[in-house]
Amino acid sequence: TPGSAAFLRPPLCTAMRRVLLLVLLADAAAFKFLTDFGPAKLIPRPSAMLKRRRATKKFGDKKLAVITGASSGAGLEAAANLLRTGEYHVFGAVRDLDKMRDAALDRDFPADDFTPLQVELGSFASVRAFCKDLERSKLNRPIDRLICNAAVYQPGEAPAWSADGHEMTLQVNYLSHFLMASLLLPGMAKSADPRVILAGGASAEESVEVYPRADLGALQGLKLGAKNPISMFDGYNFDGAKAYKDSKLCLAMLSHTLHQNYHKQTGIAFSTVYPGAIADSAMLAGKPPLDTSAKLPSFVKAMVEFELNAMRRIGFGQDMHANGLTGEAEAVSTAQAGGRLLQAAHDVRCSKSGHWAWKEGDAAAEAAAAAVAITGGDAGADRARAQWASIYEVE
Repeated sequence: TPGSAAFLRPPLCTAMRRVLLLVLLADAAAFKFLTDFGPAKLIPRPSAMLKRRRATKKFGDKKLAVITGASSGAGLEAAANLLRTGEYHVFGAVRDLDKMRDAALDRDFPADDFTPLQVELGSFASVRAFCKDLERSKLNRPIDRLICNAAVYQPGEAPAWSADGHEMTLQVNYLSHFLMASLLLPGMAKSADPRVILAGGASAEESVEVYPRADLGALQGLKLGAKNPISMFDGYNFDGAKAYKDSKLCLAMLSHTLHQNYHKQTGIAFSTVYPGAIADSAMLAGKPPLDTSAKLPSFVKAMVEFELNAMRRIGFGQDMHANGLTGEAEAVSTAQAGGRLLQAAHDVRCSKSGHWAWKEGDAAAEAAAAAVAITGGDAGADRARAQWASIYEVE
């Protein structure tokens, strides 16, 4: 009858049911992607819509950039440079919030475009707490730039240990940045132009004349846990300068590994940058130099010179120095280093993964002259083009 259930829902014949079942089973794989689109994802929740409106009000169409070590040095300069473009909201990830606030006030950071957040890179728990704070602060917006800049250099005969039992240099410079990147990568994949930028060093390009060299050996120390009392990844005795260089080498290796494993899936560009030997670095103030070649015994120097001469005889190593370029190595200022971090974050050429460095000496002068020739005599444009023209990708 018209009011009966059978009339409202006529039964399917057995054959038709079987055909429908076979079709559904055959096409199940094709519809697997729909499992990511449940009702909660298809229909925006009120809370998500509210966050979206709040994010638009707070950030507008600006990109979101995170910089560790933003309270001083190259990190502070990079933050100032990013803010000066008017295209970024910057999160300063720092240990000392008062110091960061004072620096931001002194540099006239626009309060609406800068957010300081506390993180202690000597503690994995603090890194995790920072990422949760950042998640709340960014209001569901993806992070577009992660600049891992913070670093410490701990010279001395005995290592300092982190809250997690690791040698402090390796944890602050490498392990905690590794953890931070791993926690932020899923969200960054939603950005249209995501970049992870690791501030490395000259370790990978240093000549054999520079001592101590970065060398992870067979990673015996890491295999044993790299925890107190094991201070070095290679398992040997502590050397503060080598620990710093090892940490920078680890960052370069991390950048390469992340690119190999995650670039295609996420679209994130993973880069290592070497902004140069910073002459006025507060990190090195009052501390022994990273290059202790002058302290080498004469027989070791003779062995190194023999090795270098052998390289030169087969066409390698001519005029080598700490950053692998020809000519004399030139120190850069903190402001220059900050400008180079900006370029890695902002220049369209750096939207792909790579190891970026800047020409020095005669090579830089030639690049600058070529750049100046197209500015029409504008002194400010000349300087900007000269610096940006000297970037190159290390093969």
